[in-house]
Amino acid sequence: MEKIINLHIEKLPEGFYLATSDSIQGLIAQGRTVSETLEIARDVAKKLIEAQEEEIKNLPSLSDSFNYPLVIGV
Repeated sequence: MEKIINLHIEKLPEGFYLATSDSIQGLIAQGRTVSETLEIARDVAKKLIEAQEEEIKNLPSLSDSFNYPLVIGV
């Protein structure tokens, strides 16, 4: 089953990207690019969900329709 997790991503002054989430306590991921940060965050989230399965039951499941913020540099 797939779950939806909202991430907050910010660019740090050092040039790295940091991802955190209010959906999963303890989720912190850092990478050199947004893509790398998302990949690390996905792995961390999966491990945290497995470890906190009882507390995370309320996360919304992925359905046939959902919102996805598409960021485009211009």
